[in-house]
Formats: sequence, structure tokens, C-alpha cells
Amino acid sequence: MKYLIIIVGPTAIGKTALSIALAQHFKCEIVSCDSRQFFKEMTIGTAVPSQEELNSAKHHFIQNKSIFENYTVGDYEKEALSKLEDLYKTNDFAILIGGSGLYVDAVLKGFDEFPEIAPEVRAEINSNYEKFGIEYLQEQLKNLDPEYHQKITAENPQTLQNPQRMMRFVEVCLGSQKPYSSFLNQKKNNRDFTPILIGLDADREIIYSRINQRVDIMMNEGLLKEAQALYPNKALNALQTVGYRELFSYFDGEFTLPFAIEEIKKNTRRFSKRQLTWFKRNENTKWFDYATDRKEIIEYIKNLLK
Repeated sequence: MKYLIIIVGPTAIGKTALSIALAQHFKCEIVSCDSRQFFKEMTIGTAVPSQEELNSAKHHFIQNKSIFENYTVGDYEKEALSKLEDLYKTNDFAILIGGSGLYVDAVLKGFDEFPEIAPEVRAEINSNYEKFGIEYLQEQLKNLDPEYHQKITAENPQTLQNPQRMMRFVEVCLGSQKPYSSFLNQKKNNRDFTPILIGLDADREIIYSRINQRVDIMMNEGLLKEAQALYPNKALNALQTVGYRELFSYFDGEFTLPFAIEEIKKNTRRFSKRQLTWFKRNENTKWFDYATDRKEIIEYIKNLLK
């Protein structure tokens, strides 16, 4: 039997530290599914594990791509499953960690197959988004796939404000000449491992305090300089990310620096709330307080294996 221990939870909750403790105990390796830590140009703003942490356990999918590559969740699903297949040749355990719910779901349940979209379609949508904003994407989806637009509005309205997701919906509609929803739930995927889902949580005040503290640390570590270097490429999908977008607005003269920092904190807090909403939909997840002794979590896992 092969086991995949999945660690989920909001940003800044302590998932990295737990994953390393579990990797050391079960003598296994860590597969990241943080969709922003894939990019080698984004280090400080994505809270990539420190060199000491990376040396404490073998990690995969950390800074292995460039922001200039078009890398989709479908690509990640294929590569992550291939990596797990390799790891299971020599070990019965592997650890999956990250705050990107869509990427966790891709590994656990599989991702629907979509047609290849011509780069010029994506480029035109990106250009129109730059000119007309998120409203352009919302209107396009409403016209091209009213059924899916209505479903999102009813079940997950914050998705309508997510430019990456909305651009993807629209590009599939335009590129395939079919509704995005027509490609959903067409196949069932079997997995060769047994998932063990562990969630970390805390009182909202603690989560928010940890987020605020992390943003301050990022600024002290040089996030402003990192964002400045990335600013010429601010239209890239990978950079439509909390922590960078707000500083780009500062460089554009729209925000003062103190206001931009407060916006990063506010938007990260909102993001953490969305993460918890996503992860708590899975009733198979066992939730622990973030301060729980690691030994207790290890014991819980070992009891499941009996």
C-alpha cells in the first residue's frame, strides 16, 4: 500500500515545518503544490522554504519553472503523478504540501482534459484584460458560458474576481468554440495511493496576526526589490499574485508604499479565508490546531495505518 500524506491549511499556518517533521519521521520526500512557489523568479513574495528547510528534507516542485513558461494545473497534475510514481518505487510514503486547493485536487482526483489553446487567443484575452479589467472577463464568460457563470455566481462568487481563473475560462470558450463547462467531469481518475489528509488551522486572529508578521518579514527581506525586478513583466499570469500586484500599483504611482503593504496584508488575509473555505469542503480531512505537538499528528497517522 502506498500513502500520500497531504498537508493543507491557510497561508502562514506552519505547513512547511509540519511537512519536514513528517518527512523526517516517515523517511520520505515532499512534493510541493504551491502554485506560486514553482517559479524561480519569485522567492521572497511566495515564502519559498529556506535553504535550511530545503536541506532538512528532499523537496520537489520548488522553483522548478520560470514565470515566462505557460504552466497549467493540467501540466502539474501529469508531472506530480509521474514524480509520485518514481518516489513510490523506493518508499511507501510521500508528502504533498501546499495552499493551492485546485492543485491538491488535481493530484487527488484528477483534472478535466481541455483542448490546446492557440497562444494568440491567450494573448488577446490578456491584452483585453489589461485594457478593460476583470469586468471584461466576467462579461465574456456570461455570454460564452452562461450556465457556468451562473454556477460560479451561486457557489463560489469570489472566483469571478480571480483574473487567472477567469482568463482560463474565457480562453477555453474562445479557443474551442465550446462552453468551458462542456469539458468538466468527463472522466474518472483512479489513483494508486491512499490519501491521508491533514489540515492545520487556528483562530482567525492568530492566522491574521501570523500573516501580518510574515508580510513584515518579507518586506524586511527585500520583497520591494524583488517586485521591482519583476515589474517590467507585470502582465504575466504568474505575477497576478498577492504581494506583487500591490507593489506594482505602488510603482505605478497608484498606491503609497505604506498603503501597498497594508493591501498585501489585507488581500493575503482574504486569500487565507478562501483557502480554508476550499479545504474544509473535504470532509475526509482531519483538522489540528497549528500548535498541536507533531508527535500527536504522527500518532494519528500511524493509527490510520494499522
